[in-house]
Amino acid sequence: MSMTAMVVLGLSVATVLLLLGAFLATLRQDRKGRATAPPVDAAPVETPLPAPVPAAGHDYADPRTIKVGDRIEVHGQPARVLGATYVSWQGQEWTEYLLRDGPRRLQWLSVQVRQGLAEGDPPHLEVLLWTEVPTQGMVPAKSMLIMEGVEFFPIERGTAAFRCEGDTGIPERGLLDFADYRASDGRLLSFERIQRGSWTASYARPLPPGSIAIVSRAS
Repeated sequence: MSMTAMVVLGLSVATVLLLLGAFLATLRQDRKGRATAPPVDAAPVETPLPAPVPAAGHDYADPRTIKVGDRIEVHGQPARVLGATYVSWQGQEWTEYLLRDGPRRLQWLSVQVRQGLAEGDPPHLEVLLWTEVPTQGMVPAKSMLIMEGVEFFPIERGTAAFRCEGDTGIPERGLLDFADYRASDGRLLSFERIQRGSWTASYARPLPPGSIAIVSRAS
């Protein structure tokens, strides 16, 4: 074989080897790139929002429908509605019912629709059963006060207008002063006086839905 032919053959083999090496290098780089490439971002799966609390059904009495003369039950205990006081203060309205139970004990039941604490919260129905406590001459302070060893902190106070229906033991219309307090454990205390009279105080116990049943309506 001549020298020229050998040179041409050597160049051809070298070219083939270079092309083959380049192909293999490209293939390895391609495999490496696929192995280390980040996965394609999938659309995030949104966590479903919690379902809204269903509205209360109508299988129990609505305390807002109580009328003077009705016979009701509070936690299964019978009581009669002697009278009602309709109170209005700074755009808020609530009703206080005077109840007399089996042992002829008198208690007040307050019913009020309150707005949510935060913007967007739905209004809720607040039903409180009040039990009078001796004040021993105490008057509502504008700061923390101690009643029976418990610290109560002021939350609301003012002078409201009222009108009465039935037997309440107070004038038919007038003004009442009130001062409401709350303890750190959630207990409520309220002072109240009618037409600048003597202060009375009561503890409040919240009643959950279904606590009140209307046994019979006033005739």
